[in-house]
Amino acid sequence: MPDTVFQAFAATAGAHPDHAFLCAPPAPGRAYHPDGVEFTYAQARDQVLRHRESYAAAGYGHGHRVALLLENRPEFFFHYLALNALGCGIVPINPDYRHDEMLYQMDHSEADLAVVVAARVADLERVALERSRPLPVVSADAFPAALPAPGPAPRVGAAGLDTECSLLYTSGTTGRPKGCILTNFYYLNAGAWYGGMGGTLVFERGRERFYNPLPLFHMNCQAVTATCVILGAHCLILPERFSPTRWWPDVVATRATVVHYLGVVPPLLLNQPPSDAERRHRVKLGFGAGVEPSLHEPFEKRFGFPLVECWGMTETGRVYGDRFEPRQIRTRAFGTPFGAFEAKVVDDADREVPRGTEGEMLVRWGGPEGPRHGFFAGYLKNREATEEAWRGGWFHTGDCVRQMPDDMLVFVDRKKNIIRRSGENIAAAEVEAALQAHDAVAQVAVLAVPDEIR
Repeated sequence: MPDTVFQAFAATAGAHPDHAFLCAPPAPGRAYHPDGVEFTYAQARDQVLRHRESYAAAGYGHGHRVALLLENRPEFFFHYLALNALGCGIVPINPDYRHDEMLYQMDHSEADLAVVVAARVADLERVALERSRPLPVVSADAFPAALPAPGPAPRVGAAGLDTECSLLYTSGTTGRPKGCILTNFYYLNAGAWYGGMGGTLVFERGRERFYNPLPLFHMNCQAVTATCVILGAHCLILPERFSPTRWWPDVVATRATVVHYLGVVPPLLLNQPPSDAERRHRVKLGFGAGVEPSLHEPFEKRFGFPLVECWGMTETGRVYGDRFEPRQIRTRAFGTPFGAFEAKVVDDADREVPRGTEGEMLVRWGGPEGPRHGFFAGYLKNREATEEAWRGGWFHTGDCVRQMPDDMLVFVDRKKNIIRRSGENIAAAEVEAALQAHDAVAQVAVLAVPDEIR
């Protein structure tokens, strides 16, 4: 295994220079590449090496953090891989964040620099004025002009598997988002895990084109998918964001073979009028989470490919997937534990519950490397939360599931979303699905409230 994501990228670029690496579908009126663009591994490598030289000349190196607000643009990867080559970690910024959210993230992460799209430079400069330490802000459009030197000197020594690759912030259900420290090993392991899951998830080296509309500030696209793409010499297709009207034209135009989705995608696509494009695609599978069980089979019948349900979180890196036929497509099933990636289901006292009983899913690595092998390295500046999540040597996911007698894991809901009625657990997601099926309901959210009697 290479020691860094950059090393993996460089090896693939050397072996497959003419293979497509990054693609942005055409989007008239978009601020970047409105006619669409595609970069080969060789073209991307040239850009990455130029950026690496610029960052190194300015003094950036091992241990520095650079915040990136580059949306879902291909240029994100030129900066990310250049910084990774130098041992710098990145802090992706959600483009939807506004002042207070960005100020918290920039303060908490102690980023040494922010590289942002031109339209957001003024926003980050206002954040910099209030931050407790200086924050240089550079426009990506003007890079590398006026690239300032970092304050602290870089660490001694080369970057390696344990070097921080990124700091990704989880949304969380209470309090401020937590910064997950993710290492090079986390990334390389997550990408290799996805690429080697088998079953329905079989990817031909150098042949797949992954269409992923999910944001680059989340682990799905930026860590799992992108690293799988790099390791397998595939192509990553990056639409600006999910659009139900642009989905099929984009998928057809970019010759996508694999698509990624979240639960909101299938119903919106099913609500679109039939089109010629929806049957002219080359897609062989979809990979994602949260498809409503009643829509799973209709989606596959209409569009002609399987949706493989999975489970994963920023903290775990690895994912489970219902990848073997016959898949349990009407049940919220997301696969069985495999390899040394172990799972168990427990009650509120962390006691294992019988099969078929709802409880919180705990996961760990069961190999000799130890339970945290391949997981996140911890929450930044929050050792207490890290250890609480890992109590008893198992990572507490906060997800309520059932494990069936055949080991299949079935998602119920987030633990905090479970409603208790007369001692019975009711999943908010199931109530929402029932209400959403009514023609008069546009949107619905179900929340638990206290009841003095029940």
